[in-house]
Amino acid sequence: MAARARSGMLIGLPTLLFLAAATVHAGEGHKPADWPTRWAQAGTAPARAQASPAEAPPPAETFPRKSYTVPLYGIVGFNLLLSAFDRVFLGSDYDTDLSTIRRNLRGGWEEDRSTFAINQLGHPYQGALYYNFARSAGLAYWESLPYAVAGSAMWEIAGETTPPSRNDMITTSIGGSFLGEALYRMASLVLEQGKLPKDGREAAAAAISPAMGLNRHLFGRQLPGVFSSGGAPWYSRLQVGASSTTQSNPGSSTRAERNEGLADFSLEYGMPGRRSYRYARPFDYFQFQLIGSTANAVESIATRGLLLGDELGAGRRLHGVWGLYGSYDYLAPQFFRVSSTALSLGTTVQARLMRSVTLQGTALGGAGYASVGTVGARDERDNHFGLAPQALLALRLLLGDTAALDLSAREYFVSDIGAARAGRDNITRADASLTVRVHRRHAVSLRYLRTRRDATFPDLGSRTQTREMIGLFYTLLGDERFGAVLP
Repeated sequence: MAARARSGMLIGLPTLLFLAAATVHAGEGHKPADWPTRWAQAGTAPARAQASPAEAPPPAETFPRKSYTVPLYGIVGFNLLLSAFDRVFLGSDYDTDLSTIRRNLRGGWEEDRSTFAINQLGHPYQGALYYNFARSAGLAYWESLPYAVAGSAMWEIAGETTPPSRNDMITTSIGGSFLGEALYRMASLVLEQGKLPKDGREAAAAAISPAMGLNRHLFGRQLPGVFSSGGAPWYSRLQVGASSTTQSNPGSSTRAERNEGLADFSLEYGMPGRRSYRYARPFDYFQFQLIGSTANAVESIATRGLLLGDELGAGRRLHGVWGLYGSYDYLAPQFFRVSSTALSLGTTVQARLMRSVTLQGTALGGAGYASVGTVGARDERDNHFGLAPQALLALRLLLGDTAALDLSAREYFVSDIGAARAGRDNITRADASLTVRVHRRHAVSLRYLRTRRDATFPDLGSRTQTREMIGLFYTLLGDERFGAVLP
């Protein structure tokens, strides 16, 4: 299983980063999108196609054509194929039969002790596939979520001989829906606004969301057309460069690489500031980030989106949204790893401080179910699960079309509530980046990243792990205004 997870990351990460670059190239800033026309062409709301963007109501979370059965084919077929592969190549844990299924149905739910990458990265991605088999069949977010739950339950009971896992159910279904919706929106954005030829757009979208690509290939005529972004303002950024460690305290026997190459893709979708855009559907605002590393393949992946909420401020200088956000985070500095699936209350705003100075930011506070693991521990599978209060503050100061200063800080307190072992972890991560535009959408960035873990366990004592890095990056901007949204 570990081999499968590692090979999947090594193959999938470069693909996603390549597609990220294509997605950045697809956008030429925040040009007003003729979304009623595209909406009508996609067959999502033909009756409203003549309305202007300023007057049109928000697109409904429905399609005239959708299927409740098509997702079942994908989910059941995927689980059967994955089970057959695991049975042949990965051993007895997947040699299921009717007796193991009956035992799992009658037995209790436990914590899964598989490797960290499988539990906290592989399972959410598996859940994203379940979710997008339903989402791309025309179902809304809340209609698609039960399919992710059902797909995860099927795998836990019938896909493995080990007892079903409660932590896998959370990360696969809930975390998978958060990750899956972001991937679905990005794949749809490529289809809707991409500059590639039609076949190229279809291939890129399928690589971002394979379940969506398979549904479009097999059932395209039975399912709805391209999902409409509704004219969402969006901004992407791709950074490629190298970082060097300035301070290192492993706190374990792990040997970390001092220097590493990094590729960082981020996309923010539905950014506040455009008065004609409305927040009617889950994830009409979301942020996605993926960092790849030469040291450990996936350094981090994170997404957060507005599930339920409303707008605040309607003037030209201040506009934002507030409400309930869903988030999935996976952080893997070389010494330890932490992952969280959470719900938070918070807000995202844009404030025009002066004519050429804009402040954008997000503040969140909430709680989730998290896992922490030490790289290089004797038992790599002995991870700490627990309820995790957490907070995030992210700010971006835009100085016209000249420079941008990004600051972010997040904290996770992983308690022993809901955990099988006593102890706690407190993890903080700070990120600061100064980007200066050189020519059009080309820029250079200086970046500082600090991650710290303070752990206390009765059987292991106290441990502190810290890593600080500074790096220089070439940056490809989504537009020349660094993402400032015009009314």
